[in-house]
Amino acid sequence: MTRALTQRQAELLTRLEALFLTEGFGHLTLDDIAGRLHCSKSTLYALAGSKEQLAVRVVGRYFKGAAERIEKRIAGLNDVRKRIGSYLAGAAEELSKASAAFIADVSDFPPTRATYERNARAAAERIKAFIQDGVELHVFREVHAVLFAEMAGLLIESIQTGVLTKRAGVSDAEAFTALGELLLDGLQRTGASPKE
Repeated sequence: MTRALTQRQAELLTRLEALFLTEGFGHLTLDDIAGRLHCSKSTLYALAGSKEQLAVRVVGRYFKGAAERIEKRIAGLNDVRKRIGSYLAGAAEELSKASAAFIADVSDFPPTRATYERNARAAAERIKAFIQDGVELHVFREVHAVLFAEMAGLLIESIQTGVLTKRAGVSDAEAFTALGELLLDGLQRTGASPKE
């Protein structure tokens, strides 16, 4: 069982997350981090046993917080179109906080990449549930929800790995916005006009 964080440790993790999101973490040593945050290395070691473990902890914290904020954003939205749009807009907004250096470092380090991939799979599962709801409610045309969700998942994965964003010359946030538009337009019932 993990010990509860002290207030100082929680504040330190918040500052670490902000530092990593802005600059990435691959180039930083523990000495660099301690100097930037005006704390001792032993304070950092109380959070994690190594720089790598610290990166995993901070990246996990960022994605967990992002998922919670996105879920809060869609709570109470009954219109499934608005739920999908808001969910993907939330993902875009959360990723817009992350610098290219952070995304590259997350992708280059297998343990943090695994965290990102878990989040991408979870996002695909949420989208699948939204699509199934929309089909059942006759908001969306009859589609193979699992297939659409898997295609969305592959797009999310290619956004996450940087393949799509490099090829298209866009940010992760812009790619998520476009994915939302693609999904909602593709799911629209024939003759229906999109709801605002």
